[in-house]
Amino acid sequence: MISFEEALKRTLELAEQLDSETISLPDANGRVLARGVTALRDQPPFKSSAMDGYAVRSREVQQGSRFRVVGTSAAGARFLGQVGVGEAVRVFTGAPVPDCTDRVVIQEDVTRTDDVITINADVSSGFFVRPAGSDYAAGNTVSAPRRLCPSSVALLASMNMRQVEVTRRPRVAILATGDELVALGEETQEDQIVSSNNYGIKAIVESEGGCPQLLPIAADSISSIRFNLDLARGADVIVTLGGASVGDHDLVRGVAVEAGLELAFHKVALRPGKPLMVGKIGGKLFVGIPGNPVSSIVCGHVFLRPVMRAMLGLGRSPLPLEPAILGADVSANGPRRHLMCAKAVIQDGRQTIRAFERQDSSLLSVLAQSNALLVRPPRDRPRIAGDSVEWIRM
Repeated sequence: MISFEEALKRTLELAEQLDSETISLPDANGRVLARGVTALRDQPPFKSSAMDGYAVRSREVQQGSRFRVVGTSAAGARFLGQVGVGEAVRVFTGAPVPDCTDRVVIQEDVTRTDDVITINADVSSGFFVRPAGSDYAAGNTVSAPRRLCPSSVALLASMNMRQVEVTRRPRVAILATGDELVALGEETQEDQIVSSNNYGIKAIVESEGGCPQLLPIAADSISSIRFNLDLARGADVIVTLGGASVGDHDLVRGVAVEAGLELAFHKVALRPGKPLMVGKIGGKLFVGIPGNPVSSIVCGHVFLRPVMRAMLGLGRSPLPLEPAILGADVSANGPRRHLMCAKAVIQDGRQTIRAFERQDSSLLSVLAQSNALLVRPPRDRPRIAGDSVEWIRM
């Protein structure tokens, strides 16, 4: 049995970064940019008005000044004439400001009679002109790697980037095992349960940008597990759920080894999640996750999420630890790192976290109420409310 830190290190060493592909920008939200993008023009490409008003020469502006309006500049329809002394151009927000003017007097500060405006307020502050390139300039870059979000997609669209190069989504085959499992929607017998871990792992993979493949449930037989593993040949990662321990019905390890699994480790000093096993099989990353529901989902968070990020080129590091104040006492911890289902909230302006009393690895109802994992180091002393602790966001 190895430490959590060593287990994650070995797992991430086996997670190979994937190649890239070119996709249409409208399809890029949530994808990871693989190659940086360079702006080919300034944005805005002209000096523009920040407000509705009148473009004038700043040296002519003072309270009581009068100007004759000689034209209009609107977005997409700039004013093409000349602006002489004592003249102004009506401008709207985002419209080009005529070259011979350098200031916009907002419409609230003028009185207009026919084609003549009079400045009726103190306009000592604010020119309301956005210089060309004030957002970004030609040659500025959007660096990679980065996960694209709606705002970054909008930025790239403003650069007129119809396509972008992104890292291919990791294909993850998910295999639930166990005679006691039935598929979602099927009728259950008294000694059966509905398979749920596979859907939780699928959601984790999707949330990190992976492409999950749910395989049929495998029975506790060598032939069934072997058949289903063969269905995962096109995947980048194979995740098995259950059958990773040492009981008479825990057959996954033996079948995987028979199929060529090169085991990196088996068993981690982690609660929940001790039976975890990781290796390579046929050049693919193999992650054998325990079958207890909380163990499955917790291992999905702390192992699969970093794996997905590593394969997408976003670095090889554990999920970040965040500081908090403990909201209720917890007893001393045992020899394994304990990730406790917990609720993190802002209380009296401070980040506070409180572990649930029940921490059994079968309790999905407790896990579903949790938004955090309280991190307890091995052999951690008893902690009391008010102590500083660390946690992982789920």
